[in-house]
Amino acid sequence: MDNASTAAQPAGESARAGFARGWLRDAPALRSLGMVLALIVVWVIFSVLTDGVFLSARNFSNLMRQTAVTGILAVGMMLVIITGRIDLSVGSLVGLCGMAAVLAQAQLHWGAGLSVLAALLAGAAIGAMQGALTAYVDVPSFIVTLGGLLAWRGVTKGVSSGNTYPVEVPAFKAIGQSYLGASAGLALAAVGIAATVWLVWRRREAQKRHGLRRWSAAGMVLRIAVPALLIAAFVVSLNSYAGVPVPVLILVAVAAAGTFVTQQMKFGRYLYAIGGNAEAARLSGVNLRSHIMATFCILGALSGVAGVIYTARVGSAGPDAGALLELDAIAACVIGGASLMGGRGTVLGACLGALFMASLDNGMSLRNVPDFIQDIVKGAILVAAVALDILSRRRGG
Repeated sequence: MDNASTAAQPAGESARAGFARGWLRDAPALRSLGMVLALIVVWVIFSVLTDGVFLSARNFSNLMRQTAVTGILAVGMMLVIITGRIDLSVGSLVGLCGMAAVLAQAQLHWGAGLSVLAALLAGAAIGAMQGALTAYVDVPSFIVTLGGLLAWRGVTKGVSSGNTYPVEVPAFKAIGQSYLGASAGLALAAVGIAATVWLVWRRREAQKRHGLRRWSAAGMVLRIAVPALLIAAFVVSLNSYAGVPVPVLILVAVAAAGTFVTQQMKFGRYLYAIGGNAEAARLSGVNLRSHIMATFCILGALSGVAGVIYTARVGSAGPDAGALLELDAIAACVIGGASLMGGRGTVLGACLGALFMASLDNGMSLRNVPDFIQDIVKGAILVAAVALDILSRRRGG
């Protein structure tokens, strides 16, 4: 018996060691885990500083609605950053698309559907134009979108004559202010958990099919159990107040689409190839120009989505709406593990980064921290995240 137990012990230790090494080699999972731990620390700190108000059901619901706009922008921004480009114009574009939707209602008497479509088309068209200048004219994306940051803000001020317009269509306002019922939220959680199981199983089958080292049973259980528990806790928390906010539902849909594109489609794999080694991607037959332009077009359309949600949530469109949202979106991507050098980043990381930035905004606002201090804190975090990325690249991480 002693010999058997002695033999079993090293085998068990070897399995645990192999499992640990697998997680350490899974860099995206490790970064996501680090982001979750950082979020927990921030939430605990703000909960203590606000006597529990920060994690109350009502404030948690508000926090998730705040996250929706930044998260949607971060998903699109992440696609652009993966290719090694940047877009500084999305904040101004959010304001312009929101203003376009409201003016379509006020002056053309369009309903919610047509005004939303107008915002999406405006964003996609502007994104395509900026992408064409970057991809086909070879103007650096930094310059193109820096010009866009100024130009689209000027257009917004011009078409609005510097005035703020209220949202008058209830169905449009509901996009940013309404909630799903409790049963619909639970159904959404069930779909999310089922999707998690399917994706993990599909990934393991792909490992088997390609002769790669497969996850152990414990690894599969952990990869399913952790997201499932988080999804269930998330929905239960939101249901304890008023239900899942519609903007959060839109963010989930955008994030799911972004994850599918980056992990399951050739288009997404080509984006990583372009950012990792553009010349090698070109020699492999990847059309660099069309893919780069497409990412800017997607980000423009998502800026339209974010503009609709932002405008509907605040109930009006103003000439300064969306100011500095581009910095929040870029910071969310970098904090979430994307590299400004290109070739690295995940949708999950971008969304966690958006939640981190929104948590800082929300927590500091609850503590009545002065605006200039908030700007200093967020700027310092962005610089620190980029510095860590550069250091990790130097180490070959």
